[in-house]
Amino acid sequence: MADTHLTSARLISQPGKRIASGLIVFKQVPIVLNKLSRLLDEAGISLTDHQKNQLVGYVGMLDKWNKAYNLTSVRDPDEMLVRHILDSIVVAPYLNGTRFIDVGTGPGLPGIPLAIVRPESHFTLLDSLGKRVRFLRQVQHELKLDNVTPVQSRVEAFPAEPPFDGVISRAFASLNDMVSWCHHLPAENGHFYALKGLAQEDEMANLPEGFVIKDVVELHVPQLEGERHLVVIQPKMI
Repeated sequence: MADTHLTSARLISQPGKRIASGLIVFKQVPIVLNKLSRLLDEAGISLTDHQKNQLVGYVGMLDKWNKAYNLTSVRDPDEMLVRHILDSIVVAPYLNGTRFIDVGTGPGLPGIPLAIVRPESHFTLLDSLGKRVRFLRQVQHELKLDNVTPVQSRVEAFPAEPPFDGVISRAFASLNDMVSWCHHLPAENGHFYALKGLAQEDEMANLPEGFVIKDVVELHVPQLEGERHLVVIQPKMI
């Protein structure tokens, strides 16, 4: 049986043709790229070959580092394509602006996949744990992502100078806590973007004073069981 583990070899899509170097990638790159391409087609997302290679490289690095640093409970790289990559990038069309902060980013989710598919935008990746930020810096270096800034800090202590167009979170906190802890981060016309499973009415009704739900978007993530929603929050207009 062919070895499907990960290697630090160069990324090759065809024999003798080098696409990129320095990435931690699958040995069976064409198979993985084909699966990613099928998932993207199902989601109606169009990416360049370079972006697809970067996403596969990120999954490879996450799989390798996860064995030592326990960065995610998802152990199967194929499952990572669905639960981490597609689940992150389906929100890209709904983000307004060019400067975003991913709070409680963990191993870079959704910030790294979003930075890959939106190279014109900048993403600050905020986490309080050093091992996660070290991983993010390595990803930034290996994938040559000039539009990300990994930062180790608690969200309450991080100054937004200047404020951000959007504050993004995935499995970070309740909506109330997210807005309460991150209220200083968005610009005057900025938004909060919370990736959720179920859009629970009681949670959405319990926002801090001065904030309202702008939109609730039902997301389609191919091959992912369960509901996914994007909850968009904005300051209440006076």
